[in-house]
Amino acid sequence: MKLATTTGDFGGYTNSQIQALRYVREAGFQYADYNFGMDYKHRNGVYSEHYEEYFAQVNAAAAEIGVRLIQAHAPMGTPLNDPDGSFLADTLRCVDACGAWGIPNLVVHSGYAHGLTVEQTFDANKAFFMPLLERAEQYGVNILVENFNKMSVPGLYWIDNATDLLGLIEYVNHPLFHAVWDAGHANLQEMPQDEELRLLGSHVRALHIQDNRGDHDAHLLPFLGTMSMDAVMHGLLDIGYEGYFTFEVGGIFSTAEQKRPFAKDSRLAKAPLSLRLAADRYMYELGKCVLTEYGCFEE
Repeated sequence: MKLATTTGDFGGYTNSQIQALRYVREAGFQYADYNFGMDYKHRNGVYSEHYEEYFAQVNAAAAEIGVRLIQAHAPMGTPLNDPDGSFLADTLRCVDACGAWGIPNLVVHSGYAHGLTVEQTFDANKAFFMPLLERAEQYGVNILVENFNKMSVPGLYWIDNATDLLGLIEYVNHPLFHAVWDAGHANLQEMPQDEELRLLGSHVRALHIQDNRGDHDAHLLPFLGTMSMDAVMHGLLDIGYEGYFTFEVGGIFSTAEQKRPFAKDSRLAKAPLSLRLAADRYMYELGKCVLTEYGCFEE
C-alpha cells in the first residue's frame, strides 16, 4: 500500500489547495486526498467563477509539485435538506473535478433526518446519490459512502457501522457506489475492525486512518488512542485491499478556538506551520512503519 494524506491537514494554514499540496509534498507524501471542504468554506477553488481554469491549474500544479491526487472528500452538508438543490450542485462540481483530475474515488457523506425510518432514510439517500452516480458514470469515478462516528439520538437513524453501511450500498445498488472505511469511527463500535472489513469486502475502496480513545471522534494519530492497528491491518489484508493508506488526522493539534483565551498574545494560539509539517513528516514515518510490519509498504 502507498501512503497518502489530506490537503485538509493544512486548512488552518492556507486557503489555497495548491499551497496545501506543496505542504503535503514537503512532508514527504507523494499521494493526496483533495478536501473539497476547504473550497466550500471559502467559496474558492472549484467554486470560483472560472472553475474550469482552476481544474487545469490544479493539474499543472500537481505535476510540478510531484503529488498525485488519488481520492477526494466532498463537503459535508445536509443532503436530505436541500430545498433549492444547491448542495447537490456543489457536490456535482466535485464529481466533475475528480473527472478532470483523474481521481478515481470521491467520498460523499450520506444524509440523515429526524423521524425517518431506516427504509425512508435509504430512499432519501438513494434520491440524493443517483444524480451523483449518473454524473460519475461519465468519468468512471466511484462514489464512496462512509461509516460515521457513533451517535445515539432518539428518532435519528445514523449509519455508523459496517452492517448498516453495507445495507445502504446494496440498497442503492450501483456499480460505482462503494465504501470508504473510517478506522477511527469504527473504533467507537464494539465489532472488531477485521470482522467489519470482511463484511464489506471488495466494497472498501479507500480509507480514513485516524484514532481515538473510544469516547469521541478525536481524529488522533494511530497509537495515541485505543484502536487496534493490528485488527485494521488483518482486515485489510483479508479482503485483499489494494487502495491507498490515507490518513485523516485533524486532531494532531488543538485549534485556536479550543484554547483558553489570552488577550495579550496569540502567537502560539495554534501550532506554527513548522510544527504541523514536522507532525506530518512523523505521520508518514508512522504509516511506513505500520505497513512495513505487515510487508505491504510501497513507495
